[in-house]
This record gives sequence, C-alpha cells and structure tokens, in this order.
Amino acid sequence: MAEWGKGDPRWIVEDRPDATNPNNWHWKEKNATQWSKDKLNELLVGLKIENDEYTCEIKELKRCSGEASANNRKAKLVFIYEWHIEGKWEGSMHTGENQTTYEGSFEIPNLSDENNIDEVNITFYAEKSKGEKLKEIMKKYGESLIRQKLADYIRLLKEEFSQGLILPTKNTLITTNTQSISSINNSKPIIHTQLPINQNKSSIMTMRDIKLHDTFKCTKNELFKAFCDMNKVKAFTQNSVSQYDCRKGGFFSLFSDNITGRFIDIVPYDRIDMLWRFKSWPSDHYSHVSLLFYDGTDETKLVIQQTGVPSQFYDNTVEGWKRYYLESIKSTFGYGSRLL
Repeated sequence: MAEWGKGDPRWIVEDRPDATNPNNWHWKEKNATQWSKDKLNELLVGLKIENDEYTCEIKELKRCSGEASANNRKAKLVFIYEWHIEGKWEGSMHTGENQTTYEGSFEIPNLSDENNIDEVNITFYAEKSKGEKLKEIMKKYGESLIRQKLADYIRLLKEEFSQGLILPTKNTLITTNTQSISSINNSKPIIHTQLPINQNKSSIMTMRDIKLHDTFKCTKNELFKAFCDMNKVKAFTQNSVSQYDCRKGGFFSLFSDNITGRFIDIVPYDRIDMLWRFKSWPSDHYSHVSLLFYDGTDETKLVIQQTGVPSQFYDNTVEGWKRYYLESIKSTFGYGSRLL
C-alpha cells in the first residue's frame, strides 16, 4: 500500500509557467463590487419603456449598495453578490393636452445569489398621484425589462468578469472569442464566449446563438395566432400548458414546466419577444427569443432568433424548436411545409 501522499495523482502539483495557484487548487477571490456598480448603471440607466401613448425612462440609480465577488476553489467558480438598488424614473403620456412629465422611483431590495431572478422584488412608486397611471405602466411593462437587465448582469458577471480566475494548465484548451450567428444550415455555429477548460474537462458556462427559419402553408395572422391563442397553444403542445399569459409581462410555462419564461414585447402579427429558459439550465439564466413573422407569396416565413443558449444545451434546444414547436404546429394545423 503506497504511503499517503506519495504516488497519489491527486497530490501531484502541476508545473505552471507563472508558478501561481497550481492545478487551480487554492481559493482565489476577485472583487466584483465596483465592476458590478458600473455594469448595473450601464444596463439600467437610460432603459426606456415606450410606445405611441407613453414614454418612461430610468434616469439614475440613487442607491446601489452591496457587494459582489467571483471565487475559484479547486477550479470551481462560486459567485457571491447581494445588492439593494434604488432608482429614479420619469415618464409622460403622449395623448391629451396635458403632457406633463412625472417623476417616480423604484426599489430592488434583494438582488442576490440566493434568489432566482423571478424571486427578485421590484417595487415602483410615483411622486404625485397624477403619475399613478405611469407607475402602473412601469409595473406592467417595465418590470420584465428591468428583470431582463438584471439577468444580463448576472450572466456577464459569470462570463465576462470571471475570466482569468481559472488559470490555464498544460492540459488546458484555450480558445479565442469569435463572432457570428449560428443556424441550422451548413454554416458552423459559433461560440460567443469560450473560457479556459480545466484539467478535469469541466468548463465555465459558454453561450451560443441560434437562428432558425421555416415556412408554413398559412397566412401570417394564422401562424401568429398559433403562438398567441391559448387554445391553439394547448393543441400543438398536446395540452401541456401550465400557464400562458400572452401579453407584455405575462408568464408562460409549457411542456410539463420544462419551458418557462415571460413575454417582453408583442407586436401583433409581426413579432414576439420573450425571456425563455429550459428547466435544466442554471437557475438564474434566461435566453432571449424573438419570433419574426414574414408574408410570402403563398406561405408565411417564421424566423426564430435566440441568444444566450448555454453551449451544452445547444443541440437539444435546436432539436426542441424543430420537433415540439415547428413540426408540431405543422402537423396539428395542417400548415406543412419543408423545414429550411
């Protein structure tokens, strides 16, 4: 029997050119507090919620107190963050004679690693009673956009700020960032962010984008309704719908709660934007999905654009769109056409 610590591969310290943190074994912490404050200001200040009737905009963050850090222990990344955010918004109505600008505020008291993004509280206030209508607009439509920006902050903390925490070893594969849009044709899908892989072949979560298109033998209005009408959604999902509130800010839950998210924007018969996630993804991560509808001569073209798909789920996500959405809609409603 070998003496403990001798000849045991777990205790072999790998040589590194910089002679620091061999095998990424020691705890290494990177303070993300100031980076986080700057990033939250960048993501939130200037955010607009508007249409032909109103315009609301976040003007400033009056308070952004808390802390954040990224930590490497034994080549595993741990992210710790806790924030209390207070901000100011302004808004006005475009209709009627009175186009006064009203001010309000909002509070986010519990943005932390202990809460899922849907558990984060966002409360809106209006400084004058006449601004209550705008406050309700911020709550109804602005909350989902702010929540999306908070999800972007968490994603960037894990992807962008954490670079360099896991150091390359002699067995590490290092790749460089590339830029493109992936699709289901013969072009090769491109990874947006690829971080070093440690010697145990586990890696930091990387993202890929998806772009699919398909044509359907129906009008644009008919295809749009297939994604918005509750009865039609129940039909092509084989009644696998727990929740489907197809409006701005509305939530959805499909396929035995495996697909969940929230609608960000809906432009009737032209476009649907949503936050979308699969149950197996990291609990605080949402992708962004856009469904675009185009008229053809005797058919309708649907384009699906999805950003922020975890790389390890890329193939399953593409297959899921094809099988459970596109092919199912065709077979259920008789809109059959060749997948492109």
